[in-house]
Amino acid sequence: MSTDAATPSQAFEPATTRDIFAIAGPAMLANLTTPLLGIVATIAVGRLGDATLLGGVAMASVLFDCLFWLFGFLRMSTVAFTAQALGAGDQHELRALLPRGFIISAVIGGLLIVLQVPLAAGLLTAMGGSDGVTSTARTYFTIRIWSAPLVLANFVILGWLVGQARAGLALTVQIAINAINMVATVLLVLFLDMGIAGAAYAAIIAELSGFVIGALVAWRITGGRLTQPWAVLLERDRLMHMMAVNRDIMIRTAALIAAFLFFTAQGARSGDLTLAANAVLNNFLMISAFFLDGLANAAEQLCGRAYGARNRVGFSSAVRLVVVWGLGFAIALSAIYALGGSVLIDTMTSSLDVRRIARDYLWLVALAPVLGVFAFAYDGVFIGATWARDMRNLMVLSLVCFLAAWLLLRPLGNTGLWLALLVHYIARGGLQAVRYPTLLRRSFG
Repeated sequence: MSTDAATPSQAFEPATTRDIFAIAGPAMLANLTTPLLGIVATIAVGRLGDATLLGGVAMASVLFDCLFWLFGFLRMSTVAFTAQALGAGDQHELRALLPRGFIISAVIGGLLIVLQVPLAAGLLTAMGGSDGVTSTARTYFTIRIWSAPLVLANFVILGWLVGQARAGLALTVQIAINAINMVATVLLVLFLDMGIAGAAYAAIIAELSGFVIGALVAWRITGGRLTQPWAVLLERDRLMHMMAVNRDIMIRTAALIAAFLFFTAQGARSGDLTLAANAVLNNFLMISAFFLDGLANAAEQLCGRAYGARNRVGFSSAVRLVVVWGLGFAIALSAIYALGGSVLIDTMTSSLDVRRIARDYLWLVALAPVLGVFAFAYDGVFIGATWARDMRNLMVLSLVCFLAAWLLLRPLGNTGLWLALLVHYIARGGLQAVRYPTLLRRSFG
């Protein structure tokens, strides 16, 4: 491994299709491995023969997914700042970003641990499960919450690696975390009879192992020059800028989570069969996200590097490549859903009623990749350029568009709900596309 960052002349090289997939490919593979965690945990806890335990794990897992998704800004901002430092040829800042990110991770993770009691009470009450399920979920929550600083630190490590276009190493760390988690879950839950607590401890072991592996990789990349003086790490201007970007991305993510939670809640009010059909169709959206989010990862790095190098041509070239390939993937996914979606639905559920209802909305799901591709692509562009304030404002406006569309389309029932979600996709991508030329001129002149 090279221990030096790229020079400015290297950063000025325009992005190519190979560059896109050198980042997007590993990101897509990492995304595809993540659902295996839930499958293994479900199988392990499910074999204990207690539906309450299985429900508790499911509830707590959803809580942690949303909680850690909210703090995903640490990965996104680290990708952007690292790529910009790489493009600028600023090796000192490149090495300072990792320990600076660790400081922020430790502070936020520590606060989550300190506030775990009111946090668990509020979140579990909001979920509204039975007493048995809630009690089980609380047991899992109070153990796994101790992994928070490690999870957030791993976000920083992964972002730092991707920001340097070392997506293969990031994939290695991610797969190591997931693999250790799965093995530890089986050992602790089934072989050591630790039950629900075993599943929670498995997550802690996996995140700790991932942090050690990631830190060793970073140490190797920097040639052991990972530590920085406190004066550098706590430099006021850089720290305040990082905090401002993180704040804005966090608000943006909260608005995005709110939209999807609202969608799920409204679907539940349409009855059990409709809720089940929506859950099946949500898997189509998840599959689309695996691929399109991989391209967004590429946009974060390539646009961030060009932005740091002050290279407008390289920046615009990266945007075009990501959009073109994104459209290609989106059209392919939409075609697969339209032509083979019924087969996928039948594979996911044996209920004839759920199959019938899901097919009624399949045409809407088939439109989602094509209508949502610009949202994913421009998310990556805006993150790479750290246009976080605009990204925040436009996401909040997109949420307003979603809610307004739902109110107007509410008489259509679940069809109106899906149409409102498509409006949300269109608003996200469309608003950013309209704003993009202005930000491009402002940033590059």
